[in-house]
Amino acid sequence: MQYHGVVEGVFLKRPNRFVALVELAGQEEPEIVHVKNTGRCGEILLPGARVFLEPSRNQTRKTRYSLIAAYKGSRLINIDSQAPNQVVAEAIQGGKFPELGRIGTCKREAQFGSSRFDFYFETPTARGFLEVKGVTLEQEGVVSFPDAPTLRGWKHLHELQEAVRQGYRGIVLFLVQLPGVSYFQPNGERDPEFARELLRASAAGVEVWAYDTVVTAETLCLGEKVAVRL
Repeated sequence: MQYHGVVEGVFLKRPNRFVALVELAGQEEPEIVHVKNTGRCGEILLPGARVFLEPSRNQTRKTRYSLIAAYKGSRLINIDSQAPNQVVAEAIQGGKFPELGRIGTCKREAQFGSSRFDFYFETPTARGFLEVKGVTLEQEGVVSFPDAPTLRGWKHLHELQEAVRQGYRGIVLFLVQLPGVSYFQPNGERDPEFARELLRASAAGVEVWAYDTVVTAETLCLGEKVAVRL
């Protein structure tokens, strides 16, 4: 996926989960920007971090920019929570998931039970649902999800198990919004219920995938498959 008109700034602070204060070159006062991720991102959004902003196309919005990426040391991490679905959609269209087989039908935002999954797909031999989770939490090359308790994430795993019982393929894809990591694992420390449910889901036939991404200030695209440790 492609961003447009990206500018660089320096992160100052995050008054709440929706906005941040960023120092921009040539401006005396800090810019109030929208943060495109309501997660904590506490290990990324630190005072002094280099960040990247995309101008809003909505002329009536109060904030002129959205914060989309930040450097954590020398590693650039995309933190746009809307980006993973777009990256996966482009990858499906480009045939970059050989595990899926030859896609005949693919629909976004598909209802099943009381959940809405990111993708519904059909191939000549199967039909199924795919749910995407963006991952930004990294420590010494190990990435994990979630960075805060998620009842919605638990519910998706529960519904994917039911889909598998009814004969569908059920897939949860953890899209790591940074490159070159060692492996993915559920974050049992911050959300033990989600970690346990992911293990149950895998045992019930839900496929657990993880892929990293190639990140620049202006782009985000699918990278390589990442090992999963449950």
